[in-house]
Amino acid sequence: MAEEVAVQNQEAAPAERPKVDKPEVLIFGKYSTNDIVIEDAGLAKYIDLESMMVPHSGGKHANMWFGKSKLSIVERLINNIMRTEKYTGKKLKAYKAVSDAFDIIAAKTKKNPVQVLVEALQNAAPREEVTRLQFGGISVPKAVDISPQRRLDIALRNLSAGVVAASAKNKKAIQDCLADEIMLAAKGDMTSFSVAKKEETERVAQSAR
Repeated sequence: MAEEVAVQNQEAAPAERPKVDKPEVLIFGKYSTNDIVIEDAGLAKYIDLESMMVPHSGGKHANMWFGKSKLSIVERLINNIMRTEKYTGKKLKAYKAVSDAFDIIAAKTKKNPVQVLVEALQNAAPREEVTRLQFGGISVPKAVDISPQRRLDIALRNLSAGVVAASAKNKKAIQDCLADEIMLAAKGDMTSFSVAKKEETERVAQSAR
């Protein structure tokens, strides 16, 4: 009797579906994030490398605490460019600028532009800044360490602000300026706006220790 029940259960069990390997999702349909290396351990937790063909989440993390750390780092770059004076609210233009800049970086460096962006952010993220403490009515500058989340925020902000400022009243298109800024920052070049701002911030903090 038990053997008959077991046979019936085996016959009733649904057939297993064959496993189908899903194709890898590439950023802009071109660039993989599987082999990206983040050397800065502090930033690794906050640089999201989720692959999205179209890096646009529709603001689903906007009202969540630390929700921005769940956004793709490419989308965060697009959003920061969009928030500048010239590109306010124009996400399609900012998206196109970043996409074209990635193509330029890939052609010039022969590397994955997402990896170049990560290296640029690591070099542009300051580790110290200055705050002011009150002692008996006297304001005293004091150097403080910066949290990893804020380090990444500052790096993205400075990189985007420098790109938009460089493209203003300039014959170079914003995608060319963005590609140049990312490549210079990835090398740690002081002619990069974001790297220069980082060095200035840390120099002021060092004098306030």
